[in-house]
Amino acid sequence: MDNLTVFTEFLLMDVTASRELQVLQGVLSLVIYLGALTGNLLTVTVIVTDTRLHSPMYFFISNVALLDLGSISVVVPKAVVNSMTGRKTISLIGCAAQIFLYTLFAEGGFAFLVVMSYDRYVAICHPLHYGLIITPSLCSQATAGSWASGLVYSAIHTGALFRLPFTKTNVIQQYFCDIPQILRISSSDVQFSEFILLVVCFYFFLACVVFIFISYIKIFSTLLQMRSLEARNKAISTCTPQLAILLLFLISGSVALLGPIAKKPSLKNLLTAMFYSMVPPFMNPIIYCLRNVEINAALRRMFNSFPEISVKLFLAKTKISFIIGK
Repeated sequence: MDNLTVFTEFLLMDVTASRELQVLQGVLSLVIYLGALTGNLLTVTVIVTDTRLHSPMYFFISNVALLDLGSISVVVPKAVVNSMTGRKTISLIGCAAQIFLYTLFAEGGFAFLVVMSYDRYVAICHPLHYGLIITPSLCSQATAGSWASGLVYSAIHTGALFRLPFTKTNVIQQYFCDIPQILRISSSDVQFSEFILLVVCFYFFLACVVFIFISYIKIFSTLLQMRSLEARNKAISTCTPQLAILLLFLISGSVALLGPIAKKPSLKNLLTAMFYSMVPPFMNPIIYCLRNVEINAALRRMFNSFPEISVKLFLAKTKISFIIGK
């Protein structure tokens, strides 16, 4: 026991020793991050400011946008700083915080996808009872439950992973701390307990996925029976973005958890990690803006109001200057 080394910091993956490529990686990550930041903040802003979007569906979408913003902000800024400065270290506490927050936002986002599938099911399959079923109280409870489920899930996994010291190695073959890599360098006791937790969580996750797909099967079967083409197109415009985001989430999650755990640095490993950690938060606002008619209309109204606001501000400043001069 005296010869064991207890690590208090980790070394993150360094794909190449070339400073030019490291800076290029940092610049690319920064561009993606700024795009995700702009898209998600714009989504939240337009939903909050436009009263026509004050409905349960868009309330849930704004929460998903905040979770996407949080998940990419946990990972990318640290990676950008490391790439620009050439640093590769992260402290034990920083690594635990990164896993806790990233898992919180990812699981919370999935919980909201489950809630949103039920919301669309009620809206399309039982439209006359929508106001009676999807009440403000139910929306508040669903929102609190989604955030709480992410908090509990991340706390359990983070506590299980970091309950014992790390003595094998402190090298993480990834550009950020994630569960598979931390599990790889953990003790056998931690690996066993985490395996049990993952099995239990997998069956719960599978049940949620089955619930979502049953909801969408009933939704699309109802859409096929609609006689009004306008009503069908409107319903499709609200469902297809959520379904696309769900598929993107499942694909990226499968790549993250079911793919082989890298044991040496490689460009393939880096690109895979960038795909499941950066692409969903970056693509989700684009999917909503391209496919959702009401968000498109709200964005046009917001951008069209900018010239009017600028004119009013200019006139107000001119009036103030005239009064002061007089």
